[in-house]
Amino acid sequence: MSGREGGKKKPLKAPKKEVKELDENDLAFKQKQKEQQKALEAAKMKAVQKGPLVGGGIKKSGKK
Repeated sequence: MSGREGGKKKPLKAPKKEVKELDENDLAFKQKQKEQQKALEAAKMKAVQKGPLVGGGIKKSGKK
């Protein structure tokens, strides 16, 4: 056992990702995803402004 083996070992470097070219279908798909994400965020904001859906009201007990 040598003295240099102790401690945390460094992880190996990951190879660089290749830059792949996007065709029209990929670009259209990404654009559609962005639009859906924006619509979802807008719906969330609208729902938060209106408040809770449940009115609460008087709760009845199970006893008679």
